[in-house]
Amino acid sequence: MRRRWRSAGVLAALTLLLTAPLPALAQEEPAAPVTVPALTDWTPASGVYGYGRSTRLVADGASERRVAGTLADDLRDAGHGTVPVVRGAARTGDIVIDVRPARTSLGAEGYELTAGKRLSVTAATETGAFYGTRTLLQLLAQGDRIPAGRTLDVPRYKERGVGVCACYIHVSLPWLENLVREMAYHKLNQLLLELKVKSDAHPEANTWGYYTKDEIRGLVALGKRYHVEIIPEINSPGHMDPWIENRPDLQLTDSDGNKQPSRLDITRPQALAYYTSLVDEYAQVFTSTSWHMGADEYMLGSDFAKYPQILKYAQDRYGPGATPQDAFIDFVNRVHAHAADKGRKLRIWNDGLTGANTVPVAAGTTVEHWLNVATKPSQLRSQGYPLMNAAYALYLVRGGFHSDTQGLYEQSWDPRSFEGEKLATAEGITGAKISLWPDNGRGETENEVAVALWPALRHLAQATWGDPHPDATYTGFTARGAAVGHAPGRRDLTRVRVADGSYTFRTQGRSFDAEVARTADGYAPVRTADGCLEIRGGKLTLNVPLQPGVAASPQSCDTGNTLQRWQLEPADGGYRLVNAITRMTVSLTDDGRLVQYPPDQRTPALWQLTR
Repeated sequence: MRRRWRSAGVLAALTLLLTAPLPALAQEEPAAPVTVPALTDWTPASGVYGYGRSTRLVADGASERRVAGTLADDLRDAGHGTVPVVRGAARTGDIVIDVRPARTSLGAEGYELTAGKRLSVTAATETGAFYGTRTLLQLLAQGDRIPAGRTLDVPRYKERGVGVCACYIHVSLPWLENLVREMAYHKLNQLLLELKVKSDAHPEANTWGYYTKDEIRGLVALGKRYHVEIIPEINSPGHMDPWIENRPDLQLTDSDGNKQPSRLDITRPQALAYYTSLVDEYAQVFTSTSWHMGADEYMLGSDFAKYPQILKYAQDRYGPGATPQDAFIDFVNRVHAHAADKGRKLRIWNDGLTGANTVPVAAGTTVEHWLNVATKPSQLRSQGYPLMNAAYALYLVRGGFHSDTQGLYEQSWDPRSFEGEKLATAEGITGAKISLWPDNGRGETENEVAVALWPALRHLAQATWGDPHPDATYTGFTARGAAVGHAPGRRDLTRVRVADGSYTFRTQGRSFDAEVARTADGYAPVRTADGCLEIRGGKLTLNVPLQPGVAASPQSCDTGNTLQRWQLEPADGGYRLVNAITRMTVSLTDDGRLVQYPPDQRTPALWQLTR
């Protein structure tokens, strides 16, 4: 009996065990959809949002319709078809853009995105709504079905940027346009451009490297549409040689009587008048409310002791205890006053603030910190200056130092980490930026720079918008970047417009046979029987022959020589030859020689190519 009872009990227990409902197993929360910057606040829901042929963009107000219009163009460029922009009630599959100023918790750039039967982007501002559409584009880059859910996405830092020195070596306009689109796609909002605008007021300064006013107006308009503020810079009082090399009257003179073409003489009233006239001329094409005057490396390779007139100026103005540094700060402050009078805020680099001055920099000047000097970031912050992190660690130098993006990611770098000091809090820090410099102008082509830039750009976007380390490994983070891809509308500048092969190049009065073969970075050496066409000769600027009129002639072929790389630019049924480094076009002289000139100075040769 006892044994039967136990057997029956075991059977009953097994029956109960096998038929009883199993306890719910712990399940991981679904991961947030993949974006750059990563979404840190994602609440999943059941279902998916489906983008399809019937999708419309619902936008009622003027702000919403501007955002929707840009999104419609980007959807088309990304291969998602033509999507109408409509007013009124939304239906299943629609995308709704909604700007609600009362949603103040979202700030000036944050947004809420909700995906379900339809997808909605809500923000307090037009800019916030625009950034919500960037997230949408990144999600659609991975497929037309988006997991249902909701995110509130707000940036940690106000300024998230890139700086480009196109100050000596011309950077092509399509390259800069690509950069604006990529920045916006990754929610970066500030592009500093140190460059030369061709001057009507000072034609003697129009040495090559310049952009026309119409070119800059077009770039600024693109920036406005994509919510990227483009801030101009003319570096002063140092690095002024692009502007004053033909103005010896404005050049600083040392105690031996030697003129310094790169240094503006800050003791002369004419120097300030000259510089501020340039500021005013730039205001004709740049709409930014900021002005960057550089103010770095004034005494690079020299010393104030060689210029006794600077000390005299400072003491005459501020008394016997003044220092040469006070004259420098005085110039900065006078530029600050001029900019403020025009409704602009001044920005400077930090390295000129050595602590040797008795005159303070004007309040409200934003200091962009790139170099570890005596005056530390904590001191600048305690003195009330807005502080941007432009660390050398974020630099990309042509033919030189490249930021260690993987190392920075693995260290969880964020904008509190300055050169020489890490701050405990983000208070007073406006943000951070990457800086691109052309120190060895022939060291890399634009397309090679782009390859190095995109990972660094995505990392900076992540570190300034959200969590600096969203993935366990750098490999995981780069996979995130690969998933979202590049911005819609980005042009493939590595595409060579002619197939590899042998051609006869023919223009009026000149022809030659040459072989064309695409390089890895998307250019085409022109190999003739006498050698490869190269720009060689004349004065070198940053190791580049930038003088108009320099010959393009056959030289010994060298695959590593970037001055032998060319862009075959389609034009009027033929091609123009544009040098990859100098960015000047080949023209034909009256005696049949090939020479380089800016395209607005001399008509480029138009080449017909036959095989």
